[in-house]
Amino acid sequence: MKKILLLLAVVALSFQMHAQVTTPQSSPFSKVEQKVGLTDVTLEYSRPSMKGRVIYGDLVPYDKLWRTGANKNTLITFSDNVTIMGQLVKAGSYAIFTKPGKEAWEVLFYSDTENWGTPEKWDDGKVAARVKAEAVSMPFEVETFTIDINQISNSGATLEIIWEKTYVAVPFSVPTDDKVLASINDALNGTPKANDYYAAAVYYLQEGKDIKQAKEWMDLAMKMTEKPMFYQLRQQSLIYAKAGDTQGAIEIAKKSLEGAKEAGNDDYVKMNMDSLAEWEN
Repeated sequence: MKKILLLLAVVALSFQMHAQVTTPQSSPFSKVEQKVGLTDVTLEYSRPSMKGRVIYGDLVPYDKLWRTGANKNTLITFSDNVTIMGQLVKAGSYAIFTKPGKEAWEVLFYSDTENWGTPEKWDDGKVAARVKAEAVSMPFEVETFTIDINQISNSGATLEIIWEKTYVAVPFSVPTDDKVLASINDALNGTPKANDYYAAAVYYLQEGKDIKQAKEWMDLAMKMTEKPMFYQLRQQSLIYAKAGDTQGAIEIAKKSLEGAKEAGNDDYVKMNMDSLAEWEN
């Protein structure tokens, strides 16, 4: 019994020595991972809240360098070279600093990411890009500081900074077209499969490129496919319609519609019916 009591006492003492109070951070950490075209974009930042405070012009002074968030530097990482409002930024990680103004913000992408707050000594040589963006007043308040990536397309997106009643948008573009065209060239000059022709044709359709070339590739893809799926036929019909072959588009859309009904896919049923109503008139 004495040994058991002694063991319990040792365990209790050990727990008391190692126990720690755990509380939530006042500015919790957030990580956003977003694919834009073929480029990986990652945001890492801490999110303070208003908590009844006046933010811009008070807590965050106008026309002074701000860490753009809380705690360690707010970071953005690009897996490829990107273009931010006309300025080329190489692949890598950058701290986002800002100078908020009443009507416009200066947004700076800084190559030194190991700062807590703003750098003790600012170095203009480390500024990868410096852009100006309009500060838009919103009709509602956002309690917690937010940075996000929205307005996403194959060729770019918008970095959005939102807090209190202020919205700032910084558009950037990514090298999707160069990468896709290189992959199309490599695949089609090798031993292309049906999926290669199909992917190339759909990309040309989506990006408004040579539609005759897209039609040629799609026809090859469908000939190489034993039983085309309804969603593949849907893309083929759209290419035919854009190429001016309305009758061909109608015939293919009817096949897609039949396949979509068999699969129970209401979305494709509706899309095909809408297109047929347009093309048959």
